[in-house]
Amino acid sequence: MKVTVKKKDTAVQVSISTEFIKLESAMKLMNIVPSGGSAKLEIQEGFVTVNGEKCTMRGKKLYAGDRFSYEGDEFVIVNNGTAED
Repeated sequence: MKVTVKKKDTAVQVSISTEFIKLESAMKLMNIVPSGGSAKLEIQEGFVTVNGEKCTMRGKKLYAGDRFSYEGDEFVIVNNGTAED
């Protein structure tokens, strides 16, 4: 007997209506930092991961389906409410 366990996706959706959003802007949009300056510092200090890898580029472009994590919370970029596979 084969058993398959699916992990429920608990990432918070970041809905955008453009082709991409910069990492710094996504953090501000979701109110996880109080300002762009705070986002810049957190990113440059290496506290943010993008798609599972540490990212220190605050201008990193995130597209639908990309994920970023900060302080144990995970966020996924969606375009008009649906993530691209």
